[in-house]
Amino acid sequence: MNEKITLDHGSGGKLTLELIEEVFKAEHSLDAAILGDIAFTTDSHSIKPLFFKGGDIGKLAVSGTVNDLLCVGAKPLYISSAFIIESGFEIEQLKKIADSMIKEAKDANVKIVCGDTKVVENGKCDGVYINTSGIGKIIRAIDGSDIKDGDKVIVSGYIGDHGFAILNERENLGIDTKLKSDVSNLVDLILPIIESDLRIKMMRDPTRGGLAMCLNELCYGKDFGFEIEESLIPVREEVKVISEILGIEPYYSANEGKMVIIVDKNDAEKTIEILRSNPKGRNATIIGEVKNELKGKVVLKTAFGSKRILRMPISDKMPRIC
Repeated sequence: MNEKITLDHGSGGKLTLELIEEVFKAEHSLDAAILGDIAFTTDSHSIKPLFFKGGDIGKLAVSGTVNDLLCVGAKPLYISSAFIIESGFEIEQLKKIADSMIKEAKDANVKIVCGDTKVVENGKCDGVYINTSGIGKIIRAIDGSDIKDGDKVIVSGYIGDHGFAILNERENLGIDTKLKSDVSNLVDLILPIIESDLRIKMMRDPTRGGLAMCLNELCYGKDFGFEIEESLIPVREEVKVISEILGIEPYYSANEGKMVIIVDKNDAEKTIEILRSNPKGRNATIIGEVKNELKGKVVLKTAFGSKRILRMPISDKMPRIC
């Protein structure tokens, strides 16, 4: 008897990768497709609440699409936008979301060039869902094909802010904190790196599933893995506190304004220097390196000197955050 497998809003990282490979038959897991001298990406956004500290679903949609283009070495140029709107949704809120998208697009120096709207019955959509697609010009293709032993792993700043900020608001946890989402386009931070001669091997924005999901995706089925130093990973004290209260490690909390960068070991310090020259990368840090001996695994070296596997999330403890 065949087992019936279903999806829900908490479906985890490994199941997501299996879905991409086995159902959609995708050949790679890049954030955008490299099509000659252009890059193309598409993404759908559903978040609750729609408006949150640091941003809203509109800002999230634009910045997420822009950052996916940057990941493959492209300069973002154009975005499309499609809205699925629940009947009865307030027009004033819709205007706020649209204005936020326009503002973020202007900040990223991209144009929203076309779109679509559909209205569904009341109760069939949590207010608004947004799909965005983006086109960028490849400056240099970054596809992870040249990752090797000893390459360094960099994160561009504090991790976990977005996921825990959303969770605190959505679940009314009542935790008194100034923590807010880090949602932001990273054009001004990442484009100088793309345009440099630094040997960047791979980039990925650690969104849903956080740093743990991001690193596991990068080495999934590959002949290399990662060893990460826990003491080097930049985490805000507020995130650490919420993490301890909820029993959810910050490595699994989503980010919407950070980048994980794999770079040749000889170019790591220069990459850090460029990142830290921008306020968005002020806390950029080398957190570990590529290890061929680890083949498909992410190992976390703890603050106590022991080592453990940083596993891919099996289920998402913080759904509906991007």
